[in-house]
This record gives sequence, C-alpha cells and structure tokens, in this order.
Amino acid sequence: MKRIGLIIVTIFLLLSFILAGCQKSKEGKIKITLNEVTRSVFYAPQYVAMSKGFFEEEGLEIETVTGQGADRVMTAVVSGQVDIGFSGPEACIYVYNEGKEDYAIVFAQLTKRDGSFLVGREPEPDFKWENLRGKHIIGGRKGGVPLMTMEYVLKKHGMVRNVDLIVDTSIQFAVMAGAFTGGIGDYVTLFEPTATMLEQEQKGYVLASIGQESGEIPYTCYYARKSYIEKNPEIIQKFTNAIYKGQIWCDTHSPEEIAEAIHEFFPDTDLKILEAVAKRYKEIDAWNQDPILKEEALNRLQDVMEEAGELSVRAPYDKIVTTTFAEKAIKEIKK
Repeated sequence: MKRIGLIIVTIFLLLSFILAGCQKSKEGKIKITLNEVTRSVFYAPQYVAMSKGFFEEEGLEIETVTGQGADRVMTAVVSGQVDIGFSGPEACIYVYNEGKEDYAIVFAQLTKRDGSFLVGREPEPDFKWENLRGKHIIGGRKGGVPLMTMEYVLKKHGMVRNVDLIVDTSIQFAVMAGAFTGGIGDYVTLFEPTATMLEQEQKGYVLASIGQESGEIPYTCYYARKSYIEKNPEIIQKFTNAIYKGQIWCDTHSPEEIAEAIHEFFPDTDLKILEAVAKRYKEIDAWNQDPILKEEALNRLQDVMEEAGELSVRAPYDKIVTTTFAEKAIKEIKK
C-alpha cells in the first residue's frame, strides 16, 4: 500500500510540474508572466496591446511585474521565475558570454532609441552639450544601456565620463528622480512620464533627448530562455503577434489616443501629461514599427558597449536573436 501511495504522489507531482508550465485562466487563456524593466510611457505599444485586448485576442493572459533594472529582469528569466523578460538586449549579450547553456534569446524588439531625457535644475533654452562640462550628472547603472548611450553622446561632444564631468552610477534606477529633487547632482537622465512630471512641478526641466542625439539603437526587447522558446513556440508567436498589433496601433494613432489607451497603467499621471509624453516619443521616432531586431542594429549596440569598455567579446547575432516569430507576425497580420 505504501508503494502504491508513493507512486500516486509521484504522478501527482509530475503532473503539477507539467501543468505549471502551461497554466490557464478560468477563461481558458494561457497565463504568461512578463517582467518589464520599468513602468514607462516609453513602452506604450506594449500597454496598448494590453488595453486594446490584443493579448486576449491571441489567447494570452499577461501578468506583469516590474524588475527595476535589466540585471534583475534577466535574473528572473534565467532562474525560471518569469516566462518573458523585457529590457535592453545587452542583458542577453552578457548572459551568453557567461557561457550559460540555457541562455536568453531575443525574439522581438519594441523601441529603437534611448527613451531617456536630460533634465536640469534650470531652463536652458539655448542648451548645448558643452554645458555639462565640469558638472555632476546622475547617469544610471554601470553596464546598462542608458549609461552607455549617455557616454556615447558625451564622447560625441568631446567629453569623457569622470574626466570632463562627473557621471554618478551609484544611485539605483528607481530612485534617480528622488535623488535629484533631493539635491544630488546638477543634471539627471530620466524616462517618461517622470521627466515631464518634474517639469510640471518645476523641480526640473527637460533639456534634450538622449535618443535623438545618439541615433537608433535596439533599446528594449523581449526575450526568453532558449529552452522556453523551444518548448513553447506557439506562446512566443502569440505574444509577438500582440506586440506587433500594439506597434501598428501606436504608429497609426495620435498622441491623444495613445494617452487615453494607456492611462490605466499610469493612473496617477494626468492625461495631458501622458499626451505630451506620447507626442515627444513620436517626434523622436522612438518606437519600432515592427518587432524585428536587425543584425546591423545589434552590431551598433555592441559598438556602443565596446566603446564604453563594457564588452570584450561580441555575441553572435544568430545565437542570441531569432526573427522567426516577428517575420511570421508581419506576414500574417495586416496593417
């Protein structure tokens, strides 16, 4: 009897593990956990896909958690705590170069420019990058794309971090705005809607777009473990389809319509601020029009990483990127 009992328990446990990988909601939709690097209007196409029911159309139910940093998002992905990660693809490059067998693979790109803005303490209508010389900037986490892109822009204007100016990398991403309003630094780089909210409160002033100055770069992408993609290609395809629908929607609708569509994700932010932010991101052409991460784009990112001294070995494009799902989405979904 004991032996039969053990067999039953073993079967039950095996079934539990199997079912855990493909949980379904009461409505029969597949539950997916997405870990996003932060909550920002910069990722409007994703929130549009959620609010407009594009994930539901694909039979998916998305649970979103916020990692507050690409390193934390990637840790959650490779440990199997979440299904899909969303951050800069540099995280995938680092993990691949560590030699992990079950590394993360990018399957869709969302944004194509740095989405942060340089914020100062005073309005500078005639702002020049040279104004930063000798100043103190809160710049983000070392090894992250925001800091590397900022350094790239500074070098473009003849300045080197911690030689011509101080770029503080000791402050966590989530508290950069608070540190700035608390008196640290002369300038800070912030995402939206935080930058515009500071401006509305007259606690800071948006002076320049980092992304507009740096040019196109694969800034934020979706990725999953190699094993997860191999086991769940239909889920990855459905997810990519929904994201592409969100990209199409944002590309064909006004900032006002985008603001209304994503307002539920930013309940404490005034609708007019969201509209202004969406307009700003449209003006700098921040969002990819489709989910494909191109090889030349990844090469450009690795150029920036090498120049920042954060990359010694390049990761091969065909190992850490798959365009299969994005290409199928583009082929099957009509604009």
